[in-house]
Amino acid sequence: MAACAGASPTRATAPGFANVKLSVPGTNRSGTFTSPHTLDVPRGWKAEVWALVPNARLAAWTPEGRLLVSSPEHGEVYELSPVHGNPGEPPAQRVVLSGLKLPQGLAFDRVGGREVLYVAETDQIDRYVWRGNRVGARTILIPNLPSGDDHDRKNVVVDAEHDIFFDIGSTSNASPPPASNPPWASVMEYAATGKRIRVWARGVRNGDGLSFAPDGSLWAAINERDNVAYPFHKPYGSDSDAYGKVIQAYVNNHPPDEIAKLTPGRNLGWPFCNPDPDKQSGSATTGFHYADMRFDPDAQTNPNDAALKCSTLAPINRGLPAHSAPLGFHFLERSKLPAQWDAGAVVAVHGSWDRKPPRAPAVLWMPWQPKRTTLGTALTLVGGFQCANGSRWGRPVDAVPGPDGALYVTDDTAGAVYRLVPPQSRS
Repeated sequence: MAACAGASPTRATAPGFANVKLSVPGTNRSGTFTSPHTLDVPRGWKAEVWALVPNARLAAWTPEGRLLVSSPEHGEVYELSPVHGNPGEPPAQRVVLSGLKLPQGLAFDRVGGREVLYVAETDQIDRYVWRGNRVGARTILIPNLPSGDDHDRKNVVVDAEHDIFFDIGSTSNASPPPASNPPWASVMEYAATGKRIRVWARGVRNGDGLSFAPDGSLWAAINERDNVAYPFHKPYGSDSDAYGKVIQAYVNNHPPDEIAKLTPGRNLGWPFCNPDPDKQSGSATTGFHYADMRFDPDAQTNPNDAALKCSTLAPINRGLPAHSAPLGFHFLERSKLPAQWDAGAVVAVHGSWDRKPPRAPAVLWMPWQPKRTTLGTALTLVGGFQCANGSRWGRPVDAVPGPDGALYVTDDTAGAVYRLVPPQSRS
């Protein structure tokens, strides 16, 4: 796609940030990158197109310091090997897995003295022996997972006890899902012993962003529903009683997307209860508050709390503006990013598909608040993917800190991996 008309370093940026030219090595000047682009990043950072990977989605570093990137639409996993002594050079690149069914999530662990790689396909979780220079034998660890509907890609993470967690998306925007085992719209735990698989959390519409906080708790970044009906018997706009009507001005900011701590048995409400960010519920002129959000009954699926009493649900820990579409999500503790950033988390937001005007794709950062064991207000760490007319030249999917102190961002629209280099990192 051509660069945004009028894009230049004069574009307004937040204090402490700058609009910088996206550097493109000659070998990567194709497709989107035949025209110039800029990104908004913290002042002093550099931005470069590190690698071209089609449909680049989620990423994970190997024990040897190479970056794996999934390409679900191609059924492949790529390995990107940094150039020794010059990590800014385009990496050596090869396909290490192919012929898979919508592979997305990637996670490493050390089990029984061996390195293993977990890969989340749409219908199963695979385990591979990782041999450093090649991938060993595959074991289908968890077969026959629900798949094939609206949210068919999955993520996988592993905790310090070697237990495996993965998400199963919903079958629809907001219709109650059919019965299945394991259930749709859930996050599952698989015990390291293989003797137990259980539902860890329910009501998780699309929770591909999974990460462990500094205190060891599991958190999820979740895409909430679209086209929500107004849930109050109140006037809104020109309607004296707007209850049950789908109103674009209300839909634009409701319901917010979610960053939630997943405790065993937690229910996040979908499709019956929607988090509410309004300081004045139902007001067309309200401001928004994205911490500890309560729920409203969904006017279409749960009128009068008939299916689920929403007041019984624990508040959502941290909201993101509606239709942000969060995907890859990572806490940064013990990363090599500058100190002001490693005490927090990053989430790549894909941007909206139906909001008017559209919500922009970006990489967001949230501070970790250790005393309250929660996340603070999100700010845009990397922006500039969306033009003034609402079109996009890129959409980030994941953002992972590298061993060189840089941040690596995948983009499935431009088919790229960006390397964002803060001052004092190895450039």
